[in-house]
Amino acid sequence: MFSRIFIFRLLQISNFFSAFSYNISTCYYKISEEFHREGDVVIGAFFPLHTFYSLKKMQHSTIPYYYLDNVIQYNFKNYQYILALQFAIEEINGNPNLLPNISLGFDFYNVRFTGKYIHSNTFNWLTALGDGNYIPNYNCKKRNFTAALTGTSWITSAQIGTLLQLFKFPQISFGPYDLLLSDRGQYPYLYQMAPKDTSLPLAIVSLIVHFRWSWVGLILPDDHKGNKILSDFREEMERNGICLAFVKMTSETWTSYVAKFWENMHETNVTIIYGENDSLEGIIRNIEQRLLTWNVWIMNIEHHVIDRADYFMLDSFHGSLIFKHNYRENFEFTKFIQTVNPNKYPEDIYLPKLWYLFFKCSFSDTNCHVLENCQTNASLDVFPRHIFDVAMNAESTIIYNGVYAVAHSLHEMRLQQLQMQTYENHHGIVLFPWQLNTFLKDIEVKDKRSLDWRQIRDTEYDILNIWNLPKGLGLKVKIGSFSANAPQGQQLSLSEQMIQWPTIFSEIPQSVCSESCGPGFRKVTLEGKAICCYKCTPCADNEISNETDVDKCVKCQERHYANREKSNCFQKSVSFLAYEDPLGMVLASIAICLSALTVFVIGIFMKHRDTPIVKANNRALSYILLITLTFCFLCSLNFIGKPTTASCILQQTTFAVAFTMALATVLAKAITVVLAFKVSFPGRMVRWLMISRGPNYIIPICTLIQLLICGIWMATSPPFIDQDAHTEYGHIIILCNKGSAVAFHSVLGYLCLMALGSYAMAFLSRNLPDTFNESKFLSFSMLVFFCVWVTFLPVYHSTKGKVMVAMEVFSILASSTALLIFIFGPKCYIILLRPDKNSFNHIRKKTPTRKKNFPKI
Repeated sequence: MFSRIFIFRLLQISNFFSAFSYNISTCYYKISEEFHREGDVVIGAFFPLHTFYSLKKMQHSTIPYYYLDNVIQYNFKNYQYILALQFAIEEINGNPNLLPNISLGFDFYNVRFTGKYIHSNTFNWLTALGDGNYIPNYNCKKRNFTAALTGTSWITSAQIGTLLQLFKFPQISFGPYDLLLSDRGQYPYLYQMAPKDTSLPLAIVSLIVHFRWSWVGLILPDDHKGNKILSDFREEMERNGICLAFVKMTSETWTSYVAKFWENMHETNVTIIYGENDSLEGIIRNIEQRLLTWNVWIMNIEHHVIDRADYFMLDSFHGSLIFKHNYRENFEFTKFIQTVNPNKYPEDIYLPKLWYLFFKCSFSDTNCHVLENCQTNASLDVFPRHIFDVAMNAESTIIYNGVYAVAHSLHEMRLQQLQMQTYENHHGIVLFPWQLNTFLKDIEVKDKRSLDWRQIRDTEYDILNIWNLPKGLGLKVKIGSFSANAPQGQQLSLSEQMIQWPTIFSEIPQSVCSESCGPGFRKVTLEGKAICCYKCTPCADNEISNETDVDKCVKCQERHYANREKSNCFQKSVSFLAYEDPLGMVLASIAICLSALTVFVIGIFMKHRDTPIVKANNRALSYILLITLTFCFLCSLNFIGKPTTASCILQQTTFAVAFTMALATVLAKAITVVLAFKVSFPGRMVRWLMISRGPNYIIPICTLIQLLICGIWMATSPPFIDQDAHTEYGHIIILCNKGSAVAFHSVLGYLCLMALGSYAMAFLSRNLPDTFNESKFLSFSMLVFFCVWVTFLPVYHSTKGKVMVAMEVFSILASSTALLIFIFGPKCYIILLRPDKNSFNHIRKKTPTRKKNFPKI
């Protein structure tokens, strides 16, 4: 297959350019602007098949818009229009049930433009419309004219329609549907056969959304259709978050395609081209010449590039996508094309030139319509598709349908005439073209699916993919469809595995202004830029985005947390300072060990209760202090484990009461020492205090004051169970809220006040005889106690969650340990390791005879 394409491509390239050399026969240059096929009823066909262009534009002195250096240029792609017309007429003439005893014929006129003006022999044909007769220079037969087929440009239909409406002559436009031509006030007898393109912007945007393209270009004709479709595209794109990288409006003059036009064309990989073949011919040609192979072109036309020599392998439009209306494929037309040759249609002015150019035929010396030395098997179906496509294209289908529309209207009118017994003379039927308008209007307003020849839906499109690698392959493969009437989400149907993209892409192309923001990020629009141009910023704490290109992140619920990637929310696990935690286990073990150590000290003091060192410092207060310290160590266990309402209340009350009793006991000890050593001449009150053990009343009094503070606290704002969902990542920490911060700090303040009082009393007795005198140890233990709780406050307020609870437990254990170690450590050392110092003999040797009688402590 590729070899055949290669051969014909070389033939086409060499022969086309030789057409302008001196070796070409003069018959090739001779071209008529018209030819005819006989019939009882004649249809006028105005098709653009050839034109003349001038290189130096040497103006003719008398003929306007004619140049002396004109060179003919054939558009053999459009020759299919004539074949579609021939095929439809032959089918109708061969159908005994449609227009019996009446044959259809046609008059062909080539349409070409200079600037915005028509050039053809059209006006010769129009002059015969006044009386229904036309006598060409070679035919004297009376002819019945019915309707005119015009296209493909709306300008062609508009300018011809302006003349035809003077005679109320029916005109059928086979070009793309145009709102301007639907104005019944301006074009009352013009009928458009093409379906509307109202769903085209939706169809193209749906494809763009499917491939996640958000940054596309748009090339449009600079006319009313371009402005209308631009508005439709903008509306549809804004609804789907798609941005236009650029909008290029093209005019009909070639001079508009300057270097500035191609600026910023590289900014996007996807460009939409909308318009008609005629209006876009220049831009299509320029794209191919520039070899823009990095772009996916999305078009609404099957572009017809005039054949010429250029790059063989690469094609700018390979991998492009075409949206065309869903027409029923006509296989009979393909068979018909295989039978077409110059001998079958001798009146055809183009077939001899095709055969001469591509099949090496030669023109007869006497007649340019007669060929010699032709190949016997020459046929149009062997041409490569870039030269001639045997499949019926959109315009040919509309021409085919248009001929049938005229035939059905004639048939209906003929039946009505027969019913009304309209006069019919011996020369044949009497037909006035304006009579056909009534029947054409009836057909136009009917459901487009009611007749076989109008199997078209305005809302349905086929999506074609151009396969043109190597260049010359010229395949247009259907890879999907679009139906606006289908349910949402099912409108677009694609076979992605069949799509061939431009050669530069190895996978589906990307066309975005900014890279997508993945999960965990959100878009931040750049000031002064389109909404598709943005930067990505991570979601805030405890916020997620699990989709791409989100504008806002979603905050996780209170009991959920965002993962590290901030793409999902997960249920937070409940956490607290448990005994199973390493920290909780260590603190609990320390508390139990210190409690056991305190009990061990109590045992030592009980065993040696009659020794001087135990009796010297008020044995009863020592027992009370040791028991209280045991409870101080044990009360820290209330802070470990899952908090409950009871444990939250017990935490603060047991801590406050136990430490109040301990400090009150130390205060009582300090006051007892001061009273014993500082009072030189004890009065009656002092003696009574010493004898009645008055300092011991300090313990219940101080404890009652603390109980009063705790009672007010528990009554007004008691501690309660609280949750901390923010401190520890992925966890909800259950802890006890103090309730009243004022009450909590009041309790601590009261304890610190007692510690300062005990420190003051102990400081006053620091220089007394040091035999079993514990004043220095009391003062040092109170100093450590005070430092621990003063340091605790800022640390406590700067930590959260389990660490905060652990800090409070640590402070309890540290301050209790200070009291135990500094008060009872030296005594245990003497009792256990230096028992020789724990005797009255040692005391007598060390202490001189006193002149004063000190009271017994």
